[in-house]
Order: sequence, then C-alpha cells, then structure tokens
Amino acid sequence: MNSIDQTLEYIVKAITPEADSVSVTGSQDENECFNLTVSAPQQLVGQIIGKNGRVIKSIRTLLGIAHPNTHFLIQFQEI
Repeated sequence: MNSIDQTLEYIVKAITPEADSVSVTGSQDENECFNLTVSAPQQLVGQIIGKNGRVIKSIRTLLGIAHPNTHFLIQFQEI
C-alpha cells in the first residue's frame, strides 16, 4: 500500500501538464496528523486548486477514501 504522500503526488502529477515541476513532501506531527506540502509553480497551483476549490476538494475526497482513518492537511508552496 502506498503512503498518503505518494498517493497525493500521483494524483497531482496526473492532473498537471508539467508533472516534473511538482513535488509533494509529507511529515507526521505528534497528533498523528500528516502535513502534506505540494510545491509547484504559481500557475499550476491554481490548476490544482481549481475553480472555487473544486479540484482540491475532489483530491481530498480521494485521499480520504484511499486512506481512511488518517487525518491530513494539504498546504501549497509556490516555487
């Protein structure tokens, strides 16, 4: 089974045209919550978030289904 950061990276790279410029890092805090950081250029961050946040909401739903009982927070960092 893939880890949650590998799953997020797979999904994000599949929906962006410049997959090489996107990276995902993950860390777990003391409360067992995963902090996932997506690093991408500014124009790709907008594409990943989508209009009115629809794409990122769908990504969160997919991660919740793939990794039930796992708490996570997705953050963005522009390159």
